[in-house]
Amino acid sequence: MNRILIVLLGFFTFVIPEVATGQARSDLLSKLTEPHEYTLKRVSSYDRTGGNDDYRPLAAGETLTLLDESGPGEISHVWITIASNERFHLKKIVLRVYWDGESTPSVEAPVGDFFGLGLGEYSLYQSVPLSVGGDKALNCFFPMPFQKHARITLTNEGQSRAEAVYWNIDVRTYKSVLPAGTLYFHAQYRQATPNQAIPGNKTNLEGKDNFVWMEATGRGHFAGVTMSVVENQDGWWGEGDDMFFVDGERLPSINGTGSEDYFLGAWDFGGKPFAYGLFGAPIVGAELQGGRWSVYRFHLDSPIPFTKSLRATIEHGHANDRGDNFYSVAYWYQSEPHAAFPTLPEAEIRVPRVVPIPSAQR
Repeated sequence: MNRILIVLLGFFTFVIPEVATGQARSDLLSKLTEPHEYTLKRVSSYDRTGGNDDYRPLAAGETLTLLDESGPGEISHVWITIASNERFHLKKIVLRVYWDGESTPSVEAPVGDFFGLGLGEYSLYQSVPLSVGGDKALNCFFPMPFQKHARITLTNEGQSRAEAVYWNIDVRTYKSVLPAGTLYFHAQYRQATPNQAIPGNKTNLEGKDNFVWMEATGRGHFAGVTMSVVENQDGWWGEGDDMFFVDGERLPSINGTGSEDYFLGAWDFGGKPFAYGLFGAPIVGAELQGGRWSVYRFHLDSPIPFTKSLRATIEHGHANDRGDNFYSVAYWYQSEPHAAFPTLPEAEIRVPRVVPIPSAQR
């Protein structure tokens, strides 16, 4: 019999059976016999005239508001698809989410990176909280509760008009306020293009110069990360250990054994892509300069809690001896207010490209 895992994320409960293959899925059928105390709303781009023009254009430099809703409520699903002829529009269109009238977003990432497409090109994969369906269908099932207000925007930082943006967002509305202590969803984009290689390093106990997925202050828990890699030199990029520093630790209380190990693969991913419910490597490239990779890991089975702060990091190569490009989005839940996010790099800097490593630095 499969063992059942109960995972609390904010106001929503995931019930995840562990299956023998290592995949996990939401056991949503078990909830169908229970009454629900919410009213479901659909906020979408449908044609208000009754016609079939169910989209909105998004000109270069403009911001489009997808959702502007009063609470209390919870976003249970986001679906977006974009028609644009601009290459790398997934890196140049930015998704932002604001809770309860805050002035700075709790979610900020290129739209492709947010949905796990950190290389700026479409590919299909399926996980529990995020998936990309055929064709170019971006889906998010992370529960996103809010007490007073929720706003979701897309900003086109590219050079060309996106001819059509379609969206469907499912929102549960409640008559009473959410329980005290309900945590808010956050997602933060980071990149290093390239990471600064430190040749000759043998040890790295304190995580100095690690690539940082996220830093947070407050109370909450880490839910996972998606990451993409462009190799700037030949060889295997994944000898880096994951390190999590909880509540101001000098030494990490969670320390891994290698990059592919953290993403729950092994042996350089065996040269084969895979995508399971909680972990995967949908894109597995060559161990050569220009090789491209995309990976993900979600901690829905055991989110990593923190009461004061969290610094989630990973080495780039053993003891940070490699200088590849990393692009990531970290996902977590926490109380507000949140710490300031780093400044989002300009659109052209976000576009994946090889940065050759000088031989003297290898």
